[in-house]
Amino acid sequence: MSVSEKDIESLRRQLERVPRGVIGVAARCGCGEPTVVETAPRLEDGSPFPTLFYLTHPQIVLEVSRLEGSGLMAELTARLETDEELAESYRAAHEDYLERRNRHGEVEEIAGISAGGMPTRVKCLHALVGHSLAVGPGINPIGDIALSMIEWTEDTCTCADDAESDEN
Repeated sequence: MSVSEKDIESLRRQLERVPRGVIGVAARCGCGEPTVVETAPRLEDGSPFPTLFYLTHPQIVLEVSRLEGSGLMAELTARLETDEELAESYRAAHEDYLERRNRHGEVEEIAGISAGGMPTRVKCLHALVGHSLAVGPGINPIGDIALSMIEWTEDTCTCADDAESDEN
């Protein structure tokens, strides 16, 4: 996994700010634009940063924001309390996230803290969808559920069309 100057420029455009702590592009859309970046567990200024997989693509960020606004997070948190299979898979996703982040160095201040509310609640679908896109289906069940509910896929994004209209 790597990040090029072109990727950094794309991320700056997507985020409308300079990206922090980027160590690689973890997922790309069908047009080749970054969709998820992998970030260092400690930023350049020394701050701990628990969000290993950061969702950046504006189209998918918007779709996931729509889901968050629908009340889905509360529904999924309630489901975790009654669906033991889902809860166990979500706990495993939490462990997967921690193990992947620790490959980049352990940071005492965020030890045991993953992202998105794992392992017991759903707090940020953006982080959970980022995890699913970065590692593929079958690892983060909540991220997978959210992805199945949005109107975006790697193959249907329109960022290439957006870039052409920006040039005109």
